[in-house]
Amino acid sequence: MSRYSRQTGLFPQGAADQKRLLEAHVLVVGAGGLGATVLPALVGVGCGRITVVDHDRVDESNLHRQTLFRMDDIGRFKAACVADRLSDLNPDCQIVPVAQRLEPTLARRLLTDVSVVVDAADSVAVTYLLSDLCVEAGLPLVSASVLGRSGYAGAFCGTAPDYRAVFPDLPAILPNCAEAGVMGPAVAALGAIQAQMVLSVLLETQPSPLGQMMTLDLERWRSSSFRFDTAVSAENEGPFILGLEDISAEDRVFDLRGLEEQGPPSVSWAVRGPIEHPETLPEGPGRTVFVCASGLRAWRAAKRFSAQAGVPAFIATTGR
Repeated sequence: MSRYSRQTGLFPQGAADQKRLLEAHVLVVGAGGLGATVLPALVGVGCGRITVVDHDRVDESNLHRQTLFRMDDIGRFKAACVADRLSDLNPDCQIVPVAQRLEPTLARRLLTDVSVVVDAADSVAVTYLLSDLCVEAGLPLVSASVLGRSGYAGAFCGTAPDYRAVFPDLPAILPNCAEAGVMGPAVAALGAIQAQMVLSVLLETQPSPLGQMMTLDLERWRSSSFRFDTAVSAENEGPFILGLEDISAEDRVFDLRGLEEQGPPSVSWAVRGPIEHPETLPEGPGRTVFVCASGLRAWRAAKRFSAQAGVPAFIATTGR
C-alpha cells in the first residue's frame, strides 16, 4: 500500500476504499485533451480497469494540449498510444484500448460491468448518446467540455438527473475544438475537476458530485457551480436517435451535408444536400430523420419541420 499511502488517509474507509478503486471499471470515451489529464489521474489513483474508446489518430495540432502524445505518435491511434504510454505508470491498472467510433451497439456492449462512464469526447452527439444509455443502464456519467479558455464539468445520471435535464436543447452555435480553438491549460484544469468527480463517484463521498455542475472561465478568471438534483429531464423528442444503425428503410432520411463535405456516409437512400426550408417538407410514412456531421444543422431542421408538421423529427450524426 506504499504506492497509495498519500491518498488512502483521505478516503472515508482508508484501505477498503482503495480496494474498491482497484476493483472498479471505468469507461473513458475520448483520449484527447481531457483524457490527457483524466486518464493519468485515474491510473495513478489505482483504478483497476480502464477502457479507453477513441477512433481518432494523433495529429500534430493535438500536441499542444493532448500531452500524452509525442511527435513519434503522429498517425497512430490515440487509444493505442494511451495504453502504451500509461501501461508502465501503475501495474495495478489494466488499460483496454478500443480504437473504434462509438456507436450505440458498441456503447451498449462496453457498458457491461462498468462502474462509471467518463465523457471526454469533443462531440455533443456522443454526450447525448452516453447520457441516454447511462439512464438505460443506471450508470453515473461524468462529462466535461472545453472551448477556448472556459468549460464545465458535471456528474449526471445514476442517482442524478440526466444530461437532457440541464441541456434540453443544443446551443445556437455548436463549434468544436478544431473550429473554435482551445487552450491547453483550460483543458487540463477541467480534466482535473472531471477526474476528481469520477473518484468521488467511485468512493461515494459526500456531498456527492452527482447532480453537481461546475463551470470555469479562465478568460474572465471566474468559476461557479450549482446543483441540479431536482431538474426534470426534457421529453426525448429526438435531439438524437441512437445512431445510424437505428435508421430503418421505412424512414425518410435527409442528409444536410453538401456534396463537397468529407466524412463518414449516412445511409444509401438519404437525400443529400442542404435544405433551405425544411418546414415545407410534407409529412411522410415512417420517421423523418435529418442527418449532418455534428447534429446542429439537423437539430435546426428538425425543430422547424416539427413546428410545422406537428410531429417529431429525428436527428442523426455521422461525425467528422
